[in-house]
Amino acid sequence: MPSLSELIAGGIRLASTVSPSLGGDLAYRAFFSTAPQMPVHPRDEATHADAQTTTLRVNDADITAYEWGSGARAVLLLHGWRGRASQFAPLVRELVAEGFRVVSFDAPAHGSSAGRRTDMRDWIEAAEQLQTVYGRFDAIIGHSFGALAALTAARTSVPTDTVVAVSGAASPAAFVEEFAREFRLPAAAVTRMERRFRDRLGVDERQLEETYDAVRHPLPDSVDLLVVHDRADGRMPDADSLRLHAAHQGRSRLLRTEGFGHTRILRADAVLDAVIEQLQGAGRAAAEAQSGSAR
Repeated sequence: MPSLSELIAGGIRLASTVSPSLGGDLAYRAFFSTAPQMPVHPRDEATHADAQTTTLRVNDADITAYEWGSGARAVLLLHGWRGRASQFAPLVRELVAEGFRVVSFDAPAHGSSAGRRTDMRDWIEAAEQLQTVYGRFDAIIGHSFGALAALTAARTSVPTDTVVAVSGAASPAAFVEEFAREFRLPAAAVTRMERRFRDRLGVDERQLEETYDAVRHPLPDSVDLLVVHDRADGRMPDADSLRLHAAHQGRSRLLRTEGFGHTRILRADAVLDAVIEQLQGAGRAAAEAQSGSAR
């Protein structure tokens, strides 16, 4: 029996044969769909329940923000599309054990948050609001779509020392291209979908690139990068992560895992160890720089 996604893809392709514009409009709606909202996995329930929660107002929706730990150094975690903050539970536990304060949120129409529609701007706005509460984050860590949000936030309005991009991409184009490949969309429908995408964000092609493309417009020189991707990721191939790593040569580390796919990578010991090592190294470098300037 065909899966729901296969049925939707087939319907979009059929509509595209009648009208590329209709097919593109349907593809656009499917691309931005957040249903179904992910529940908390049983293995993550204890960490989820251990968080202190607050409410933020983003895009006319009340969203849930989370805080774990009480360390002086704060880290912001950004989940992916159709994800939720509780997916980071193994990393949360590791970071808190290392003395970090960990902050995250469920985006509108995701997890425990309200709302019916959302896009990248809501991730950025939530990050900005949390920055006003916690001050400058030592690191921003994102998974999948959240990795792109982390890169965008660090390049625009939420400065940080370190970005960790897990199973992500360097620009929205990679997500659109992968969606089009998975759904086997005709070119005319993809063109229509891309235009609707830009219209939603209120940007033209140049502005989309300047704001959201971290390869053509890399992170500030002072920001270090850790890129993590599984070689067999079936939802987002690692080609864009390799481009991202190359664009930040000299200040980017690359970890390519085997056999963890797109989501289980968040629980992989090698990934958890690499993130902690990255953040501890950044902390030592900052302390050394401060000590040197005081001499």
